[in-house]
Amino acid sequence: MNIREQIEQREVGELSPRATRSVHTRGRKLAQEKCDIRTEFQKDRDRITHCKAFRRLMHKTQVFISPERDHYRTRLTHTLETAQISRTVARALGMNEDLTEAIALGHDLGHTPFGHTGEDALNSIVSGGFRHNVQSVRVVEVLEGLNLTFEVVDGILNHRTICSPATPEGRIVQLCDKIAYMNHDVDDAIRARVLGEGELPREVLGMFGQTSAARIDFLVRNLVQFSFENDCDVISLSPDAAEVLKIFRTFMFERVYATQLQAKERGKIKEMLRLMFEYFAADTERFPTETAVADHIAGMTDRFAQKRFTEIFMPMAWEA
Repeated sequence: MNIREQIEQREVGELSPRATRSVHTRGRKLAQEKCDIRTEFQKDRDRITHCKAFRRLMHKTQVFISPERDHYRTRLTHTLETAQISRTVARALGMNEDLTEAIALGHDLGHTPFGHTGEDALNSIVSGGFRHNVQSVRVVEVLEGLNLTFEVVDGILNHRTICSPATPEGRIVQLCDKIAYMNHDVDDAIRARVLGEGELPREVLGMFGQTSAARIDFLVRNLVQFSFENDCDVISLSPDAAEVLKIFRTFMFERVYATQLQAKERGKIKEMLRLMFEYFAADTERFPTETAVADHIAGMTDRFAQKRFTEIFMPMAWEA
């Protein structure tokens, strides 16, 4: 019995009855020989962390557009924080930690430059709309050709609130994504003086705690305890905590996400991406379809998009 088979055997004996076991994966679109050391979900995790799209997350906006200071979150640090919280919950509930980590690391690979402002811009331009979760699947399946397992692709596709992941591990990432971004975005908003200490709704401060660390700790404990009490048949926060989380999310959209940039600045980003989209779409030899243009722009980092826009549309200084 090789190392992979030993790990798979441990999963069968030790994980929760509700967990997704590596040996029971629904597999890949293209069958491949299995590794002697790593399980299928471990291979997926490694493929994601070594792909180009993962590295580019380092220079993509989380909330604050191209921040000058080093302590603001990026799309990469958000992804790592989501993965850490998700792994903690998965381990506590006896779920498949490797599957959970792979989903978390891949869930935002299709995000645009300039955060949700960039996503909104492409969504208004592309026929049929643009959603970063769908683009994330396109990244792993087409653009990077990672040939991931069904369970990982499903978790990436269905990490948004309105979706229903097929595995409990996908549901864990769906919730921990929110736990991560709402709390670290508060931290960044306070650092940027968009919010002041203690401005969060009293329901949030009263139930979740006064600091980001305390709030994350409460939410993780609540998620684990409520799910465990329900034999992991339901992976969820308790009803009262879920209701306060909704209040928290509404507050963040009203006070941070919708007002972090003046409407004028958001308009600049949307106009910038629109102009570049039209420019690249006119080059039908290089970009034969609208989808190819969307792939190109969505893959850009913030600074690369700014650089290309300057090269294309700004006059260069004359050199004699």
